[in-house]
Amino acid sequence: MTTGLADEFQAQRSRLFALAYRMLGSAEEAEDTLQDAWLRFHGADRDGIEQLGAWLAKVVTNLCLNRLTSARARREAYVGPWLPEPVATADGALGPLESAEQRDAVSLAVLVLLERLTPVERAVYVLREAFGYGHREIAGLLDLSEANCRQLYRRATQRVAAPETRFTPAPDRQAELVESFLTAAREGDLAGLEKLLAGDVTWWSDGGGKVKAALRPIEGREKVVRFTTGVFERFAAGYVLTVAEVNGAPAVLAWNGEELWGAVTFVYRDETIVGLRAVVDPDKLGFVGRQLGRP
Repeated sequence: MTTGLADEFQAQRSRLFALAYRMLGSAEEAEDTLQDAWLRFHGADRDGIEQLGAWLAKVVTNLCLNRLTSARARREAYVGPWLPEPVATADGALGPLESAEQRDAVSLAVLVLLERLTPVERAVYVLREAFGYGHREIAGLLDLSEANCRQLYRRATQRVAAPETRFTPAPDRQAELVESFLTAAREGDLAGLEKLLAGDVTWWSDGGGKVKAALRPIEGREKVVRFTTGVFERFAAGYVLTVAEVNGAPAVLAWNGEELWGAVTFVYRDETIVGLRAVVDPDKLGFVGRQLGRP
């Protein structure tokens, strides 16, 4: 009996993880949420479950709503910029990422924008945008009216709209830009970095108060170039630097032995880098480090 239940749950697990991660911005919390969902499923009356996928989606969504309520208070007291946990996506951990829209939807940049939403707005937006649920289905999952769901969705799309349309280069071109950035940073090539960075580029660092990191965003090409070369001069010499697909796009990873020390993702505009998000909080690197193994 238990084996059969486990197989049924496992068949849904990938989709449920993708849902929980988009809701929470945390891979570790998404894993914990799935464990709680499994316990509820294990103890549920199977006769009362008509559609397993919908039942589990409702359970996971409501568990995430509970977690988001407490997470909001924690993030208000967060030390420095808060960034989501990075996830390696080349193996399909967040579902198929076949289009630019699908890749953009799991980027750290978009996940940061989702922090603007209330928990219920976020649930409606994620279920609609990422999983294609209709408003009637969402209403059933959240125990809301269909009209209310439509209103919440409209409000959410307005609140997460980017201030300007970004042009995201094709994956191969992104990889070229990241490799060029990495080469210029390693060599201390200031002119090379300046060519790659937009004038209004911004660097965010998330150390969570656990490691040394910039407590405020670094804005402007000149400051970001100085900061980048300084970081590489001080820290990169003893680290192995690699490039891997993280949250749907190439990212720079820094390894100290078998321990992942940092992950840097990029935002583009007109084939220049307009944003860099560096996650160096060790608590946020455990999941992606386990995914990728040793460098």
